[in-house]
Amino acid sequence: MYVVNTSKDPSLGWTDFAQKLAAKSNRHFSDEELSLIKNAFEYASSAHEGQRRFSGEPYINHVADVAVDAASLELDAKTISAALLHDTVEDNVATMHDIKKKFGDEVAFLVKGVTKVDKLKYHGVERAAESMRRMFLAVAEDIRVVVLKLVDRLNNMKTLYALPQPEKQKRIASETLEIYAPLADRLGMGEIKNELEDLSFYYVYSKEYEWIKKEVDAKIPEREKYIKKIIPIVKKELGREKIRPIEIAARAKHYYSTWRKLLRYDMNWEKILDLVALRIIVANVEDCYAVLGAIHKLWRPMPGRIKDYIALPKPNGYQSLHTTVFCLDGQPTEFQIRTENMHREAEYGIAAHWFWDETGKSKTGAEFVGQKFSWVKQLQSWQKEFGKGESSEEFLESLKIDFFRDRIFVLTPKGDVVDLPEGSTPIDFAYHIHSEIGSRAFGAKINSKMSPLSAKLASGDVVEIITKKNKKPSSEWLNFVKTSQARNKIKHALGITQPSQKIDENAVELDIVVKNRVGVLKDITGALALFKINIDGVSSAADGNEFPLITVKFRVKNREQLERVKTRLKKIKGVQSVADKTKP
Repeated sequence: MYVVNTSKDPSLGWTDFAQKLAAKSNRHFSDEELSLIKNAFEYASSAHEGQRRFSGEPYINHVADVAVDAASLELDAKTISAALLHDTVEDNVATMHDIKKKFGDEVAFLVKGVTKVDKLKYHGVERAAESMRRMFLAVAEDIRVVVLKLVDRLNNMKTLYALPQPEKQKRIASETLEIYAPLADRLGMGEIKNELEDLSFYYVYSKEYEWIKKEVDAKIPEREKYIKKIIPIVKKELGREKIRPIEIAARAKHYYSTWRKLLRYDMNWEKILDLVALRIIVANVEDCYAVLGAIHKLWRPMPGRIKDYIALPKPNGYQSLHTTVFCLDGQPTEFQIRTENMHREAEYGIAAHWFWDETGKSKTGAEFVGQKFSWVKQLQSWQKEFGKGESSEEFLESLKIDFFRDRIFVLTPKGDVVDLPEGSTPIDFAYHIHSEIGSRAFGAKINSKMSPLSAKLASGDVVEIITKKNKKPSSEWLNFVKTSQARNKIKHALGITQPSQKIDENAVELDIVVKNRVGVLKDITGALALFKINIDGVSSAADGNEFPLITVKFRVKNREQLERVKTRLKKIKGVQSVADKTKP
């Protein structure tokens, strides 16, 4: 993403870069490490001489920013060097042989993992799919590849405004929203995930972004003023309990996550209870639970809103206590309670601590992945088994569904956490555990109750699969399983080799619950007409109910248009909920 430009803006020099590096990183680099970084900086400066980004800044400033961001995550000298060099190969000013000869095998491996595929060999979706394949093949061997990729993408998103083609801006932002932000989330890198989401939100759903920003910005000051009244009361109570918090601060919810939550709650702002939450950081786990008790002593907790992610961490490593209480004047207020280590991991995830154990001994990527992020190995195994036989479009769609869409966390009877995509069934769960359990599934218990194998699972469900000897999969399972892993294993067991009929991704069926009134159906069809959408079918299950169900079938151009349609429908007077029966 560069042009040749005669602008006089100066390129960053080594001295200024070294100062930025020292300011952002807490690591102490040896003379040998600094020499490696300096050589990489000077090599990149020479390689990118005369190149400028569309924003007009010298290109070396971009790779320098990526390297500084990598340093802020406490990454090592070789990774910082790879960050400086990652675009030299892509821009054809250096070869992998050059990098390996001058900087060694490890730096060359990282550069290769981050560099995009050849533009001449691959185009569009093909190129995106092949980039993903390359990156994930490298990830299980060294997780630094994906951390560098995320840091690079974040820097590119910050300067996306300078790209002159709006359609390309939208494509890059959509890819970021659908793959890179969820990937950061799965690696526990909450800060990067939130930044990627909000930056992408602006380009992908511009009208929704402007509306949410306006609404949130109007509500935040009043909420923050309210929170300031609460903090002294909390500090006083914790003092009585002899608890010394390290920090008590307000945390404002991000725009994109607010919008997603509003969609789930039918655009009802009253259900957004964490627009501004109080975060309390303490010294140890014992103090976390002591703070929880002190808060519940002050104010009555809201039923169903106490979440213990310390005893049961999320699969991405996130740990914290969450509680919502009826606070001053009865206003629901969320508190998040955690230790400093938990907070660091919540912000930076895998980058927060994977390089060093308690003794300061370096860990390999493979060792850490095996300990903390087993899903990365599952992804690599999945790719080897299923990715190669699919088209680029199918590969990317399966990747999004199986690994990067909204997640649920269900439990085995022994309490082990299983991470699945939203909409998964007991059959998806069974195949996730083991192929044999999936193929021999005869029944399922959800929370100790017999349930159909097609039932939709929810976070917190305890699932037990009942198997039967000599049982075989049913072809009917293909109608409701969610994951491509389960689908492909069912097809294999049934001997289905011909390609299945491609699902029409643009076909939509919405269930709309409305308060019965004259003209409501006209308003719904009118909303679709605004988007120039032809309706394929409408049915209503009224039966004299005050809240009838209206089902509408139609086709959309893409998922973005569908989200806009759903947002518009939810604003219609009397509409209680809008549910997509086709895909989440």
